Amino acid sequence: MKKHSNETDQTVTSLIGLGNHSARKSYYPELASKLDELEQEKNRYKWLFENAQHGIFQASLDAGVTTANPAIVKICGYDSSTAFCDAITNLESLLFCCADAYADFRYSLVQYGKVFGFETLFIRQDGQCVHVSINALLKKNQGEHPTIEAFVQDITERKKTQDKLKQLNEELEERVASRTQELVSLNDKLWQEISDREKIQKELKVAKEVAEEANKSKDKYLAAASHDLLQPMNAARLLIAALRERSLHEQDSHLVERVHLALENAEDLLTDLLDISKLDQNAVDPDISHFRLNQLLKSMVGEFQPVAEDKNIQLSLRHSSVVVKSDSRLLLRIIRNFISNAIRYTQEGRVLVGCRRKPGYISIQVWDTGTGIPSDKQQDIFKEFQQLDCHSKERQGVGLGLAIVDRIAKMLNHPLTVQSIEGKGSVFSVDVPIVDDSHVADKSQTPFHAPQLDQLQGLAVLVIDNEENILVSMDALLGQWGCRVITAASQDEAIALCEDESFIPDVILADYHLDNDLLGTDAIFGIRSALGCEIPAVMLTADRSSECSQMFKQLGFPVINKPVKPSKLRALLTHLS
Repeated sequence: MKKHSNETDQTVTSLIGLGNHSARKSYYPELASKLDELEQEKNRYKWLFENAQHGIFQASLDAGVTTANPAIVKICGYDSSTAFCDAITNLESLLFCCADAYADFRYSLVQYGKVFGFETLFIRQDGQCVHVSINALLKKNQGEHPTIEAFVQDITERKKTQDKLKQLNEELEERVASRTQELVSLNDKLWQEISDREKIQKELKVAKEVAEEANKSKDKYLAAASHDLLQPMNAARLLIAALRERSLHEQDSHLVERVHLALENAEDLLTDLLDISKLDQNAVDPDISHFRLNQLLKSMVGEFQPVAEDKNIQLSLRHSSVVVKSDSRLLLRIIRNFISNAIRYTQEGRVLVGCRRKPGYISIQVWDTGTGIPSDKQQDIFKEFQQLDCHSKERQGVGLGLAIVDRIAKMLNHPLTVQSIEGKGSVFSVDVPIVDDSHVADKSQTPFHAPQLDQLQGLAVLVIDNEENILVSMDALLGQWGCRVITAASQDEAIALCEDESFIPDVILADYHLDNDLLGTDAIFGIRSALGCEIPAVMLTADRSSECSQMFKQLGFPVINKPVKPSKLRALLTHLS
């Protein structure tokens, strides 16, 4: 037995390395190495435990904390791990702020053995609560109470951020709701404004239609009224012209001259109003053609030469051979107004009509040595009823001439310019396109020139007009010029008188609108046919429409608009005789 015991002791000694010298020498270094590794591993975990950023504690499931690292101590506001472990003897009431939260935490641990991302509130030493997130494991050791190993993260800042974001979201939602309400309100207002605008537009459309209809009625009224007004005015002008050429007492001559000026003012006002109305209604259609400018300028200078001589003003022309593209009648109106104003506002000196050639166009200029225009009024003169102060005793017009010129120039796309020095004079210009057309004839003879009275002596003139006063006035004026005159109210009466008196007229002066809707053009053709000869004829009319002008041009009839200006009538008769 004793021997056996010795053998057994030796075997055990050998197994644990305490046997003979060789066994101890073989296992002791390895065991020492393992112990060192365990010590190092222990130190490493201890260092990680103490320096971890997240809180770590170990506690009994139904008791208090047994171990805690500095991070959890700091999270809960304690001075040391010992103080923390001594204070937290019960997790439910001393660590968790809410008993229900601990109940949920404990249930999950017991049920699943682990909890991840469980968010709750811990009680700090100062009584405040701190937001934490817990990852925990439940360890069940045999014969011991279950223990909890927990890792805790302070999520207070995240919660604050979440709360702030939530608040911002709520504020944003409130702002969105408020803005949406504002937009809805603005949209309602916009729809209301659109509705009101549509209503206003409909009302404006109706008003525009009413205004256009009124304008049409006005134009028709003006056209009809102008004929009725110009007829007696024409008769009065002709009688006054006859009286002016007679030898009268000085007092009577003065009265006749005053009546003459009054009639001219009334005539110009009515004519200008009609022209303004037509231009504003786009009722004037330009008749664009190519023609030599010199012919038109010569006619204008010839027309105003006697007027300039009466004022002792030198009126001269610088000739030009260019061919221009424009409406000769409307361009004539522009130049006539320039020359008329230049003579009117010039008391002494000269008026020069000239041209300055530029690339693609020519600038027709009228220079004068008149009173000039102040710089602040040089654009106002193109407005209706705008006139400059002038101390001249002659007729001054009504202030529509340049307004008409401005409208005509814009319609023709002919730029207007004015330059003036007060007290020195002015220059008015209109720019007209130049064309290269060598086939345009250069007519040196113009319809307006200074006639001689004796050239009309014995001229046989047939006058046809449905107004008795005009017939009497024409008879008096033409008779005073030495003409042989027959007057008639219709074609049939004219033919009968010519046949009875064996009268072959040299010229026929016919009104366009006769009684019973008959026309002067038909009367001219009827008389020519009855008498068997092509008698020169002139249309006298108050109708200034473009359609009539075009028709007279196609028929080859010269036209004098009513009220008839005696100087034009005399010049035309001289030309036709």
